[in-house]
Amino acid sequence: MTDRYELTMIDAAMRSGTAFRPSVFELFARRLPGARRYGVVAGTGRFLERLAEFRFGEAELAYLRSNEVVSDELIDWLADYRFTGEIRGYAEGELYFPGSPILVVEGSFAEAVMLETVALSVLNYDSAVANAATRMARAAKGRPIAEMGSRRANEEAAVAAARAAYIAGFSATSNLAAGARWGIPTMGTAAHSFTLLHDSEAAAFQAQIDVLGVETTLLVDTYDVEQGIRTAIEVAGPGLGGIRLDSGDLAEVAGEARALLDSLGATGTRITVTSDLDEYAIAGLQASPVDAYGVGTSVVTGSGAPAAGMVYKLVARQGNDGEWVGVAKYSENKASKGGEKVAVRTLEDGIAVEETVLLSADGTVAAESAARGRSLQVPLVTGGEIDAQWLGAAGVEAARERHAASVAELPADAHRLARGEPAIPTVFR
Repeated sequence: MTDRYELTMIDAAMRSGTAFRPSVFELFARRLPGARRYGVVAGTGRFLERLAEFRFGEAELAYLRSNEVVSDELIDWLADYRFTGEIRGYAEGELYFPGSPILVVEGSFAEAVMLETVALSVLNYDSAVANAATRMARAAKGRPIAEMGSRRANEEAAVAAARAAYIAGFSATSNLAAGARWGIPTMGTAAHSFTLLHDSEAAAFQAQIDVLGVETTLLVDTYDVEQGIRTAIEVAGPGLGGIRLDSGDLAEVAGEARALLDSLGATGTRITVTSDLDEYAIAGLQASPVDAYGVGTSVVTGSGAPAAGMVYKLVARQGNDGEWVGVAKYSENKASKGGEKVAVRTLEDGIAVEETVLLSADGTVAAESAARGRSLQVPLVTGGEIDAQWLGAAGVEAARERHAASVAELPADAHRLARGEPAIPTVFR
């Protein structure tokens, strides 16, 4: 899962004597996808998991050798490849803005450039999902929202999507692998096929209740919604936990369903809606008597922005004289800023007003950063050793908490769904 040019660059750099120059790479986004107001960093923990197992085994080395991809000298070096440098970055769940130095990778050129594809493939997808999920969670205004898009994504991407959505505010997932790996709450009851399997809707509902109890949620729109609701209450009684609506004009159907449930004495029965929801549809249901949402396709595809647009660039390196040099590309619309960077979020009365990025042309960390605001970067890898606090279920919960706290710092208009400028400016100092 490495792009060929990473290896060919290292091969050529070894020939020129520059492969092991101390270097600083930076992962950042030039702009926010879809002209959104803020982005969400997601995938950091997954990237660190990948880093821990980033090795070239006998099969990989044999492939490179037989296809003459690189020299034998490089193949020998790859056999012992381990990242031994430093990585710091935004804590997972943190918000980012254009130019935010999300990851800073320090090591030899060869060690660090090797991580370009794995870092970008993980963070670009996971952050795209989180960028969509946070908008949906904010539109839901505290109502539970579940991720259920596994059938709309590659099988491993589906697991990653469930994790990213949970970090960004979703309450549960239908994906059991995500639950098993990271302790994310799982949910799910039955599909229309379960109702169709039985000789009657009543028989299907009874079978589900026999196993899951009356607190379960019954899918009532296989045939006729009104009759489905009446049958559900006849079978379960007025203590039925919930019904799910998966078709029709959801605002109208939900209103009619609430009135019917109340008339049958099921005043506590919750209404969950699904069916191609996105942030705009959820916002449009705010005035409807909906208690929970289930979202599939739109969240796992980034709701129109399937990649976060992050890039991985060399920003500083040492020369032969040992002096650090800030480096940058100047290509039109693709320019970068040279030099190692430290980022803080400047707050006024607890509200974010600026993403402040301090430049350090000589490769040293700017000491004055702490005085300017809340520090955004944390140590992730030190001397090649991964900080375990960012991994596993504990890492996911920490990321979810970080996200909630970061969102709470945003100005009031940051959650508008319309296209616009970033909620706060990024200022390089």
